[in-house]
Amino acid sequence: EEKFYAAGKIGGGRFMKREGRPSDEAVLSGRIIDRTIRPLFDDYIRNEIQVVATVLSIDEDNDPDVCAVIAASLALGTSDIPWNGPVSSVRLGLKTGEEKDFIINPFYADRNQAYFDLLVCGCDGKINMIESEAKQIAEDRLASAFTTASEVIEKIQAWQKEIIQDVGKTKKIIAKPILKSAYDLRDEWLALAEEKFPGQAGKNQLIGIFEEAVNDLLHKKGIEEGKRPDGRAFDEVRNISTQAGGLSKIVHGSGIFYRGQTHVLTVLTLGGPKDSLMIDGMETAEDKFFMHHYNFPPFSVGETGRMGGVNRRSVGHGALAEKSLRGIIPDRDVFPYTIRLVSEVMSSNGSSSMGSVCGSTLALMDGGVPIKAPVAGIAMGLLMDDKGAYKILTDIQGPEDHYGDMDFKVAGTAEGVTGIQLDIKVGGIPTKILIEAMTDAKKARLHILEKIKEAIATPRPEIAPSAPKITKISISPEKIGSVIGPGGKNIQKICADTNTQIEIEDDGTVYITGKIDGVNEAREIVEDIAREYKVGDRFEGEVTRMLDFGAFVKIGRDTEGLIHISELAPFRVDRVTDVVQIGDQVPVVVKEVDEKGRVNLSLKMADPDYATRKGAKPSTNPPLSGNGGPRRDGPRPHYDRPRY
Repeated sequence: EEKFYAAGKIGGGRFMKREGRPSDEAVLSGRIIDRTIRPLFDDYIRNEIQVVATVLSIDEDNDPDVCAVIAASLALGTSDIPWNGPVSSVRLGLKTGEEKDFIINPFYADRNQAYFDLLVCGCDGKINMIESEAKQIAEDRLASAFTTASEVIEKIQAWQKEIIQDVGKTKKIIAKPILKSAYDLRDEWLALAEEKFPGQAGKNQLIGIFEEAVNDLLHKKGIEEGKRPDGRAFDEVRNISTQAGGLSKIVHGSGIFYRGQTHVLTVLTLGGPKDSLMIDGMETAEDKFFMHHYNFPPFSVGETGRMGGVNRRSVGHGALAEKSLRGIIPDRDVFPYTIRLVSEVMSSNGSSSMGSVCGSTLALMDGGVPIKAPVAGIAMGLLMDDKGAYKILTDIQGPEDHYGDMDFKVAGTAEGVTGIQLDIKVGGIPTKILIEAMTDAKKARLHILEKIKEAIATPRPEIAPSAPKITKISISPEKIGSVIGPGGKNIQKICADTNTQIEIEDDGTVYITGKIDGVNEAREIVEDIAREYKVGDRFEGEVTRMLDFGAFVKIGRDTEGLIHISELAPFRVDRVTDVVQIGDQVPVVVKEVDEKGRVNLSLKMADPDYATRKGAKPSTNPPLSGNGGPRRDGPRPHYDRPRY
């Protein structure tokens, strides 16, 4: 499975920020894993087996497919599933074909336009999967590559065997079936089914009786004997383990939260304003800058099933966690990032949605998001009989959720509640029971918050180095058009040249997102374009052009001002070149900004002695007649003439 957060991206389109169907690259990587591990299964296994390789982090150098094969091998090797592994993989490459030695596990840069690229999988000195692309490599070199690959595979396989020896489970024994005629097996099964379950209705009735018996037993044990299935006290929370960070330098923040057998990994990704989710629905149209997505893969409950996409349950659980966290997310004036949290349920036995709330708090603080307060969540349950006797359960797990009468999820900070969801299986619950459950939930919530603080007490002072940087500046709304340019020409060029994203709001607020160097450069460009020059502003500029009537000086990244010849010196000079030359750095003062925004400069006001130091002398020629006129770098003025 490919995840956007693995590369530090929010990804997706404007209207969808979730991962969709697998890419061709993911499908091909999955086939490599399948072709490698499939031949090593026992022929007599008839159980469905699903191996899921999830990419949690990816750098810009290494293809994850080699790691995925090894990870799948370790997952099978340490399980109790009969399998004749472990198996390993290695990639070999040649950049030009002239090298003597193969590159082992080459970087992406080495593989671009490579002469030879080979992926080999195998075990015990044998090869069972090959993928290769080459530019007419000779067979003898190919044979040498197979030998080299086998040697590397043996080393990785030995390392895997050490791990399997330490943590592997005992393999199940699959007995070889005694072969019978298919018709004989069918007849035996039909006879047994007819004897035990005379008709489908009878079978369904027996299943219902069994479920009712378990339900009655759970209620009786809880209400009358004060016992829970796992032996805990009614107000006791299962063992908790927390970790903030440590997943990867690529991801922007992560949190791992364990509560009993419920294990949740939450990953944080930060983006710019353009990474927001655009909602254009029947009821509302807005940009969403904070989102939480919840994934519940089938392996989290020990099942096989379809991967990818979302169902109603995943959307609902994600929304519950999102609204439980929304109140503690900083305002955009304080933290202008788009925030995406993804909670991956790795194992589930009760209240994974509240586990995702806790994992999200850890990830947010690990990522340096200045949240207003940590949030934790707990699921409360209820056992109630027909007489009104009841027991409130703290931190319910699977059987208590399935057979119990209430699933009351409560999330909040140390100061108060931020989110609630109630589901019941009885007609209604008295208010006093809910109030009592709220009291017990607060006690449990405070306990969980202390466990979270043991991992990380406050948000980290800075966001992750891998996260994009955002700078917010303000420009005059009248200058927005100048920054954008005709048809977006200016802003598109700035974004392309600096590798940044720029978002401009109607009030002149500008958000610039990207790597720090690009952000700083883009900011300088935008500020220069949007600069409002005022009379008296001083600059040091370069002379870029000279005409008979004056010199043009660059005073900004893309802004020039004119020094009229009369403003070069405190005395009259004959030629512009008497004072300045192209390329000179000169001090100037803004003398005037005309109605078209053109800037007129003065050198003599900035430095009255500049011309004298340059050796300029007062003109001895008589001044020309006339009283000046408009700037000659503009369009020719139109004078009204009498008509005949």
